Amino acid sequence: MTKVIYLSPGEQLPDVGDDQPWLTIEASNDGQFFGTGASWKASGEWVGYCSLVEDDVSLETALAAAQDWATKYGVPTIWVQVTP
Repeated sequence: MTKVIYLSPGEQLPDVGDDQPWLTIEASNDGQFFGTGASWKASGEWVGYCSLVEDDVSLETALAAAQDWATKYGVPTIWVQVTP
């Protein structure tokens, strides 16, 4: 199960480096949310995550899409920043 950590307003997203899987969801100034991330397939091939416009309309849809991707690619934590 992927852990979801909500950051406090003004708290910085963690820098997990390039050697660990990561996934973040950030609020934008227009009330939408966008996700980015990186991980590796079982074969060792790098795979990136960038949310789709249709997933950005609310925190709930952005988080649901991110959780699906995190489960598929073994990302242990999703960091969420709910304020721009």
